[in-house]
Amino acid sequence: MNQAAYRDLVVNIASGLDDAKRAQFLSQLNSVEKNPVLMFGFNYFLGFLGVDRFLVGDIVAGILKLLTLGGFGIWVLVDCFLIGSRTRTKNAMAAQRIAASLG
Repeated sequence: MNQAAYRDLVVNIASGLDDAKRAQFLSQLNSVEKNPVLMFGFNYFLGFLGVDRFLVGDIVAGILKLLTLGGFGIWVLVDCFLIGSRTRTKNAMAAQRIAASLG
């Protein structure tokens, strides 16, 4: 998911809520949302340990990345291009889950 699609999704969800629920939605989303740039930094410096995948919530991928030392470096390189999209996708799923809980 690219940045524009993620932003549009959050705006559409927030605009469908009344003011009190919108403030609560944005507050909850802000507390669980991960920064894709920060995840890229974790991938760059600690990607061979799978830290980026653990933080995004991909536990199995994180364990595999840890056991293979980042897929012998290849997985770290691939994640340089994919981790931002994966982070935004996980954030979008969290936004939808929060909106569903608010009604």
